[in-house]
Amino acid sequence: MKDIKIETEFIKLDSFLKWSGAVSLGSEAKMFIQDGQVKVNGQVELQRGKKLRKGDIIEFEESAYRIC
Repeated sequence: MKDIKIETEFIKLDSFLKWSGAVSLGSEAKMFIQDGQVKVNGQVELQRGKKLRKGDIIEFEESAYRIC
């Protein structure tokens, strides 16, 4: 699991995927989220604007990320 540090109170899911380096473009993030390929805290998340906070765990393409 990779720890990803954020400096703000929250980060939106699509922005997080770009920030963490999981995808290179926002349009890619949108597509993967809409296709149900991203999990937040063990649940498939379809909202690209989902607010993520410290402690949340994101799973994408066999990788896991924890926001700290």
